[in-house]
Amino acid sequence: MTEISVYPVTMIMTNCYLITDKATGEMAVVDPGGKSEQLIDDINKSGGKLKYVILTHGHYDHIGYAKQMADLFGAKIICGEYTNELLNDNVLNHSAFHPDLAPISPFNADILLKDGDTFKLGETEFTYISTPGHTKDSGCYIFDDIIITGDTLFRESYGRTDLPTGNDREMIESLRRLKNIDGDYNVLPGHGELSTLEYERKHNFLMVRL
Repeated sequence: MTEISVYPVTMIMTNCYLITDKATGEMAVVDPGGKSEQLIDDINKSGGKLKYVILTHGHYDHIGYAKQMADLFGAKIICGEYTNELLNDNVLNHSAFHPDLAPISPFNADILLKDGDTFKLGETEFTYISTPGHTKDSGCYIFDDIIITGDTLFRESYGRTDLPTGNDREMIESLRRLKNIDGDYNVLPGHGELSTLEYERKHNFLMVRL
């Protein structure tokens, strides 16, 4: 089982999550789009056992402090198989269109996941599923009774598809895939309020139609 805390980062309030495996104390940070002193302090106070920096996709507001966070704690960066392309291209990761931000220096992830791959944080097993649409590299992480959905699925909404590598048809298929997962899960999105999969099946205006 895990314990999860959320730290809003960046000007557009990206949900950055700290996940702790209760059995071992190993930790992972999801989508550190900007620096959070509180997050860093909390990791240190909990023993500093940060194993992974997990990325849902390669947009600037989800990756902006990923390399620094990994280097600070000796963690591995883990993401979908196509995300390195966005990590190395400031047009694709959209940081080129925000001159007020510090440029993101190109970097590569340490572990690239294919659809259906699993990995463990302590005793907790994660499953990665590819959910393109918002970007071609977008993916979700399933563990315990939780799905981290990044910018694929929001509470009563979903991620925009008009940015580089976005695709309407792929978004529809990805949301259909999430809708058809058996059972209910807590949904932890990349922005906004938390939700549940069952709530989205009933109230998400696109999911309802699928």
